[in-house]
Amino acid sequence: MPISAETVRERYARLREEVGGNVTLVAATKYADLATMEVLAEAGIEVVGENRLQDLVAKHARFGDVFRWHFIGHLQSRKAKDVSRLCELVHSLDSSSAAKRLTAPALVEVNLAGEESKSGVARDRLPAFLAEARELGVEVRGLMTMPPLAEDPERSRPFFRELRELAAEHNLPELSMGTSQDYRVAAEEGATLVRVGSVLFGR
Repeated sequence: MPISAETVRERYARLREEVGGNVTLVAATKYADLATMEVLAEAGIEVVGENRLQDLVAKHARFGDVFRWHFIGHLQSRKAKDVSRLCELVHSLDSSSAAKRLTAPALVEVNLAGEESKSGVARDRLPAFLAEARELGVEVRGLMTMPPLAEDPERSRPFFRELRELAAEHNLPELSMGTSQDYRVAAEEGATLVRVGSVLFGR
């Protein structure tokens, strides 16, 4: 049985209070089926973030104007045009091939920990990549990062702080960082967008 809209509404209000008025809560809906999306709509969730184009297309067809749509998964270049058509912001730009096809505003994903399993531009490549993306006509609004998975949210803090400093260096206002596990620390370090799933509509 899906979670109730009332419960989601209460959690949403509590999360907004915790992160403050300058942070946009993005409901990460990778594992949300259509029934759960219905609950999120009823609860008044404003922004949702999808990971896969096929799910984005299916959910957008049903709930198009109900939510503002963000793309938070790995951005493949062949899917960039379709993602641009449906989303107001992409959180995960990290390749020239995708930048060439992207028309939506974007955040550049930075792989600060140098993890091979994660997407993202290496820190030392960031200035050149930002210049190239802008030359290709992308409206770059900020940066995004995913720190290494850790049980203690405090272990994410150095990565969030580093991302904030990088964004300031490049005069970029938006910072997408923090998930259900470490959103409080992310907000303390200057996040303007946090991606939350289980803490918002988990059982």
